[in-house]
Amino acid sequence: MDTPAFLPLPLGTDRRAGVEIEFGGLTETEAARIARDTLGGETMASGDHELRLTGSMLGDLEIYLDTALRDRLDGPLAEIGLDLSRTVVPIEIVTPPLTFDQLPQVDHLCAALRTAGAIGTRDGIFLGFGLHLNPEIPGPGIADLLPTLTAYALLEDRLRYGGEMDVARRVLPFSDPFPRGFVDCLAGARDWTLDDLFDACLSHNATRNRGLDMLPVLAHLDEDRVAQALDGLGAISARPAWHYRLPDCRIDEPAWSVAAEWNRWVLVERIAADADVLDRLKTAWQGHRAALTTLRPDWRAQVGEILAQAGLT
Repeated sequence: MDTPAFLPLPLGTDRRAGVEIEFGGLTETEAARIARDTLGGETMASGDHELRLTGSMLGDLEIYLDTALRDRLDGPLAEIGLDLSRTVVPIEIVTPPLTFDQLPQVDHLCAALRTAGAIGTRDGIFLGFGLHLNPEIPGPGIADLLPTLTAYALLEDRLRYGGEMDVARRVLPFSDPFPRGFVDCLAGARDWTLDDLFDACLSHNATRNRGLDMLPVLAHLDEDRVAQALDGLGAISARPAWHYRLPDCRIDEPAWSVAAEWNRWVLVERIAADADVLDRLKTAWQGHRAALTTLRPDWRAQVGEILAQAGLT
């Protein structure tokens, strides 16, 4: 089955994007071998249960068993724990920032992993494997950040409950939705500065467990302020990129593709680039919240109507 084409990002030019793929069914060694055979390059061990593929068509990739156990335990008991954890803990492949022309190779790699037996999030009740996309932000200013953040917040219910997200990942805490009060702030924002954005984000979202994790971007802009707000909750990898972690990884399903998930993010940016549509969504959200009889599905229906009227799908 042909996968959809990757659509270009509408905001800014020459923006790169990293990709993180979580899956089960293979060991990290098997996954590294398949990545090497598919993309070229050389593999080497870079730690316990961690390998690095260098010189590939996608640059240098990290491939590892994604669990804190590998960093905290030693000896035979640690190995037993790691082996048992493989039923629910994913292997993760992390790419460097990729050019737009390189992105189709990610789907090519996923197809090879699927053929070799990789499994996705719907293969078990408690798997919750995800696909994380890290598109470079178009710039560091409030005008570069606020429209996209607002567009995502207003579209999140549609992305989350519109039949695309596995129930297990909705329940697990790794990609929780933005609090409704935070969406209220964004929908009502007027003449915000970066300080206002920091205040709103950190007061409502002092956690990485969001469908759109803002902490890496904020840490890139002011690492000390983020560290102070988290107050010891953990280090943040600062980078000038959105950390979009909402999508499932359904790598074992032939109809699934990274491109389709990427294009959902592109829709967010298309809305951010259209001030009229974004204003209509903000106004509709405020009306939705003010009405006493509306339910959550009502908002998803409103979003669908507004996007259809604007020719955005």
